[in-house]
Amino acid sequence: MLKIFAALVIMGLALIAFRFANAAAIPKTGSAAPSFTLPDAKKQNHSLADYSGQWLVLYFYPKDDTPGCTKEACSFRDDLFQLEKLGAKVVGISVDDSASHAKFAEKYSLPFPLLSDADGKVADSYGALTNLGIIKIAKRYTFLIDPKGNIAKTYLSVDTSRHSQEIIEDLKKFKQ
Repeated sequence: MLKIFAALVIMGLALIAFRFANAAAIPKTGSAAPSFTLPDAKKQNHSLADYSGQWLVLYFYPKDDTPGCTKEACSFRDDLFQLEKLGAKVVGISVDDSASHAKFAEKYSLPFPLLSDADGKVADSYGALTNLGIIKIAKRYTFLIDPKGNIAKTYLSVDTSRHSQEIIEDLKKFKQ
């Protein structure tokens, strides 16, 4: 029994070490946002360059149609008019595939793109990937990217029920 427990502890420590050894650094405020090109729910590609000249709310989330992710997405949907009035576009990214995004977007009438980062490379470039070997999940991180393509603010601790309002408040401050 002790040998089994020791083996499990060693495997757990190895997984933790593997995760942190492969974790990319989170881009610093003021640095250029990592570029990306990913397909949306309709398999249309979106790139960071497509949003040049406008604010971009780039949010990473763990899984389509789960309680926290649904609450966050619906809050962005409900506040989209205010965000766009402030010159911002919203884009969500997870490691789910385009078909999953299509169902999620249709079910909740989400009017902004959800991009499929199936291999997790983009999430990793933003330091927003939990990689447990065979399982990859995006962390709930958001990056507010300015019109020049630089990271204006990073949100690493997100309250899904008020996150979009927090971004609206920050955008108003940046616009002053």
